[in-house]
Amino acid sequence: MPNSLPGVDVPGLLAALSERSLGLGLVATGGGAAAIASLVAVPGASRVVVEGLVPYARPAVDALLGGQQESYCSSRAARRLAMVAWERCRRFGTEPRFAVGVGCVASLATTVPKRGDHRVIVALQSLDETSVATLLLHKGARTRGEEEVVAASLLLERIAAGPGQMQGDRLGRLLLPGEEVVVQSRTAASAWSDLLAGRGGAVKLSAAAPPGKVDVAVAALPAAPALEPPTDRRVIFPGSFDPLHDGHRRMARIAGEITGLPVEYEISIRNVDKPALDFIEIASRAGQFAGDTAWLTAAATFVEKLAIFPGARFVVGADTFLRLGSPRYYGDSATRAEAAVARIAGESGGLIVFGRVRDGVFTDPSGLEAPAALRSVSRFVSEEEFRDDVSSSRLRDEAATQED
Repeated sequence: MPNSLPGVDVPGLLAALSERSLGLGLVATGGGAAAIASLVAVPGASRVVVEGLVPYARPAVDALLGGQQESYCSSRAARRLAMVAWERCRRFGTEPRFAVGVGCVASLATTVPKRGDHRVIVALQSLDETSVATLLLHKGARTRGEEEVVAASLLLERIAAGPGQMQGDRLGRLLLPGEEVVVQSRTAASAWSDLLAGRGGAVKLSAAAPPGKVDVAVAALPAAPALEPPTDRRVIFPGSFDPLHDGHRRMARIAGEITGLPVEYEISIRNVDKPALDFIEIASRAGQFAGDTAWLTAAATFVEKLAIFPGARFVVGADTFLRLGSPRYYGDSATRAEAAVARIAGESGGLIVFGRVRDGVFTDPSGLEAPAALRSVSRFVSEEEFRDDVSSSRLRDEAATQED
């Protein structure tokens, strides 16, 4: 088994990884799974391989990624799986600087001819870099078994090459004329790596960043009182902003009119339900805020956000407002949920709550069921003041359809 993939020295690869004290986590959604079998068939592989997962059915993928995906064979899906693998390595004791997560998605030959391309996408995640390699295969040129060999070999080749590097000669022997591996990578600013590793409070995005690039500066928040405005003079608009759209900007403008203060955006790289954002994703989302004040944090919950932005007033949508008091987002603990609500109500500058449109029907935020403590510190924005029928999820679905 160790030598069943042509041209791939699996024992040698594991020895090299072991010498660097790396811990490897792998997730393959079918295509590429033979690489996992090849790795664990080598005696002593447990010194390197922390875990190998094969979530084959879509519900299994959804469970790992925290919900249904816009596309199951895309750069984003592979990168999310690589981040899951990286985080699971961390959970099982691998130090951040030694953890490597690998995610593989593929669309290969099956019993029913596919309308789209046959392709393999392999992502790698480390503490300081995200990379994703995409290979389009000539449709109908190989059997399913032959495509599986290419997928598994690409996965192993990417591990051997490391993030951001092109494939070596070993994989090249398996490729047909015109087939090429395209690699995209993003090396993290040290501040981004610190956030991923659980160090640091916030990273401020520079408004002077040129198009296509993201300049960052570390901001230690909260800073000394003499360097920061009073805590009640800050308005924070948290969100995933995937993507940022006109509705978000209108919300920020209205919140600014209500408070008389500039609104600052905040993106958390961590989420209660989903894997952390990878560096390619962070750069993409951060690049939307040129000219605005925006922060990156690792604050998945509002209690964590309060620790970074004490006394701030927060801009939230109806869905987020409902989640603030839900035990589900506090480990299903009603006690923890009540404590969080008490802190948000007592320590924040209040909430500005916007309604939402679902299936063409506007939900008035003032009519939402929520703890009395939250309602008492909330300013509800009416439909007359704001209504927007565009959602980020719809825009993502449309983009995924075009990609596929």
